[in-house]
Amino acid sequence: MSQSAKADGDQGKAGASALGRALAWLPALLEPVMRFAQRVLGARRMPWLFLAPNLLIFGTFTFLPIIINFYYAFTGGVKLFPSERPFTGMENLATLFDCRDYFDPSTCRKDIFWQAVYNTAKFAVLQVGLMVVFSVITALVLNRKIIGRGFWRGVYFYPVLLSPVVVALIWKWILQSQGVLNGLLVGVGVAPTEWLTSASWMFFWVILVSIWAHMGFYTLIVLAGLQAIPKDLYDAAQMDSASPWRVLRRITLPLLMPNLLVVIVLALIRAVQIFDEVFVLTGGGPGTATTFLVQFIYQTGFAEAIHLYGLAAAASLVLAGALLVLTLLQLKIAGGGEIKDGKAKGGAGHA
Repeated sequence: MSQSAKADGDQGKAGASALGRALAWLPALLEPVMRFAQRVLGARRMPWLFLAPNLLIFGTFTFLPIIINFYYAFTGGVKLFPSERPFTGMENLATLFDCRDYFDPSTCRKDIFWQAVYNTAKFAVLQVGLMVVFSVITALVLNRKIIGRGFWRGVYFYPVLLSPVVVALIWKWILQSQGVLNGLLVGVGVAPTEWLTSASWMFFWVILVSIWAHMGFYTLIVLAGLQAIPKDLYDAAQMDSASPWRVLRRITLPLLMPNLLVVIVLALIRAVQIFDEVFVLTGGGPGTATTFLVQFIYQTGFAEAIHLYGLAAAASLVLAGALLVLTLLQLKIAGGGEIKDGKAKGGAGHA
């Protein structure tokens, strides 16, 4: 070993020992403080001392905004400070629900709100339905013994790691008039299409982009369910010469149903809250074709020239109610699954 390498090694050991001695003083410094806090608070209240910073941050940025939002939903005017906003009761909610025909947004006082509601409902039904189908198909393929299975699992999950803004910018680059997709179409002799200015095409692409961005997460849940199915059942089906379709219909899908219910509820919650990708990709257009409920809240409260904070807060309460129903549904499904599992285990033990 050279002299320089030996010197570097000695210096490294000296630095490590110095750091160790410095850190050794830390417990000695903290111990009197901790003993004083325990003497003042008592042993039972000591955990709250460690939880206090997190609770302070959580309360400031979660509970306080919820309380303020409730207050704003029942006040009017355009002033920002609560003390300058007059109490109006249910007026904001009445404004949102003032319609002659709820199935015709043009008859509503806030027609954009109802258009956003219908767009959100349509998006949730189509996107969640297709998401479940594609997730099941992808999970079935990735559960088989294929070449590079680990690589393909990573490929399908990778979009989940991307920021929604990055996802939207990538697809905007692909779909713009001089983008990659039109370039490929021109290359094969097909006329280019204005994907971003056609209402029907833009809604289709919003669904497709959302599925592409989030399918990996739900595929992972389905894949976990597939791997939990006992292989003995498939072996027995093979001995009985059951067709692949019959195995899928009688074994795989019934045993996969608890995972599919979780996927459906989680996907519905995410679909109702869709905003980031669509806002960057389409801005809610063309017209109001891709304006969803969260974007209506954002535009009403912050983006328009006159900030109607109360109306935006009331719309957010409507959204919160929908999310609460979906969350309770998820909890009921999860609780029902645990009860069924417990009965199944008890029955197996009894047998």
